[in-house]
Amino acid sequence: MLVPCNLEVGMGRTLGSLDRLHRSPGFPVVRRRRRRVHLKTVAFEVGTSSRNGCGPAGKVKKTAEEAFSEYIEKEGCGQVSLSSIDVAPQVGLAPKTVHRNLSPSELYEMAVEYEQGTHIVSSGALATLSGAKTGRSPKDKRVVVDDETESEIWRGEGSPNFEISESSFLTNREMAINFLNTRDRLFVFDGFANWDQEARIKIRVVCSRAYHALFMHNMMIRPSQEELDDFGEPDFTIFNAGECKANKHVEGVGSDACVGVSLKHNQMVILGTEYAGEMKKGVFSVMHYLMPKRDILSLHSGCNVGQDGDVSLFFGLSGTGKTTLSADPNRPLIGDDEHCWSSRGISNIEGGCYAKCIGLKPTTEPEIYDAIRYGTVLENVVYDPVTRDVDFDSGLLTENTRASYPIEFIANAQKPCVGPHPKNVILLCCDAFGVLPPVSKLNLEQAMYHFISGYTAKVAGTEVGIVEPEATFSACFGGAFLMWHPMKYAAMLEEKMKEHGTSAWLVNTGWTGGSYGVGHRISLKHTRAIIDGIHSGELDDADFETTPIFNLHVPKKCSGVPSGILLPEKQWGSQKEFHKKLDHLGHLFEGNFEKYKDGGGFVSEEVASRICSGGPVHSTNV
Repeated sequence: MLVPCNLEVGMGRTLGSLDRLHRSPGFPVVRRRRRRVHLKTVAFEVGTSSRNGCGPAGKVKKTAEEAFSEYIEKEGCGQVSLSSIDVAPQVGLAPKTVHRNLSPSELYEMAVEYEQGTHIVSSGALATLSGAKTGRSPKDKRVVVDDETESEIWRGEGSPNFEISESSFLTNREMAINFLNTRDRLFVFDGFANWDQEARIKIRVVCSRAYHALFMHNMMIRPSQEELDDFGEPDFTIFNAGECKANKHVEGVGSDACVGVSLKHNQMVILGTEYAGEMKKGVFSVMHYLMPKRDILSLHSGCNVGQDGDVSLFFGLSGTGKTTLSADPNRPLIGDDEHCWSSRGISNIEGGCYAKCIGLKPTTEPEIYDAIRYGTVLENVVYDPVTRDVDFDSGLLTENTRASYPIEFIANAQKPCVGPHPKNVILLCCDAFGVLPPVSKLNLEQAMYHFISGYTAKVAGTEVGIVEPEATFSACFGGAFLMWHPMKYAAMLEEKMKEHGTSAWLVNTGWTGGSYGVGHRISLKHTRAIIDGIHSGELDDADFETTPIFNLHVPKKCSGVPSGILLPEKQWGSQKEFHKKLDHLGHLFEGNFEKYKDGGGFVSEEVASRICSGGPVHSTNV
């Protein structure tokens, strides 16, 4: 029998109380007893002076009790005093015990002992629960907009930034601090965001769950002991009180969850959600604000590098193949999700990876599968209670099962996680309408237009109510995390691509020969051959044909790919149906772009007009 590692089940299903689940037959029970240290197994040999003070130092064996007591006194099990690191006393934080930057082993012990539903599975990973929320809560994101940020923070249609007053933010912070002060123990993780040391940010996380501390230990850049000793004041602090529900009576709070950011206070407060991804993406949102102010472009992308130093950026929404295609055994991985592009080149923001696990197989994604081992956090997975083998195909609790692990768990990760200026920008989409070519080369205007659009498509069966392909757009392929207007990021990308001669490509990993249900999905083998053709330079030198409406430049040949599939029009049985569907998709793009086309005051009218010219031109206005 397989058992879930969570209680919250989608579509209104529940598995009952946690206690009842723990009492169910076959469920692996972890007794909640204090850990016992088996002192008889502990022996230390230490150098001591002779008793009369003269003669050479000798070696004597201390008793196990003496050695262990000395260890505890010296190490304190990671316990530190508040004064030694000054953990936010100015906001009233006065916890009973603080554990700072514990090792994964120590965090494993505390998570297993104190957090129900947490177990070690057969791979050595720590399987844990994120509570009622098994994904981010974007509608509960709140940002304080003050006089300084009034003209900077993007708001309005399409924006993910819902305003909250400073007063309400401080009320939420007080609620979080009061909750954290009631905990028997708190965890602090101090680390960095951005491998580019000239632009890195010091991040402090204060939380009540060992799982959250281990997650951020994996996801942030881990400091050396010397860096930790000299850490000083953080640039940004996260107070994670996710176990405490938000108060809906606080102005600006819309549910029992609230993830609030104040750039004035350089703080984030989490209430009502224990999903660890909120911390990761909170840091990313802050980097999305801070980095452009330093003329550094922050990007939601994967990134790898070839033997000749040729860097490729991969943009794509869920289901487009971004993680799979950027994890190339022949090209070291710089990062899988968040990057910065500065005058010095490309750098990863994070120190780890946060990979989806649903359907994970060693044959299709061996790099990710092999990274799931001791030190990895597995969220909301199902596993066998006897063997503790994880069933990665199970979506019983959520389709959003996740694994968090340090980037060095990827065999061919590049450390430090930095690289030269990108040679290629690859925009991935999964076109379920079946009308976009498998690969096309974009000019700068087209690249900016498709970057802002952030297109892919959902297919029937993926969500309730979807019976035919449905277009999905997410600005800059990460609209939920943007702080400035999408046009600002696009203008910065255009400038950097122009300066460094970067090529742009639109790669469709979706359908050909007809829409979903009629045609077939482009094979991963052919998509990989296309990516190889981009990296080798073969497609740069190809002859091209131009498609109608979108005016995409499609190579006539690509090694390893049947030439017949490169132009989707030739794959359709009915040319009339093809052009009808293509025109329909063009209308969808135009309708989506309406909210961006004036530039929002973040770029000049000339820049906005030029970017708009990269969109479909043969379809009529919506």
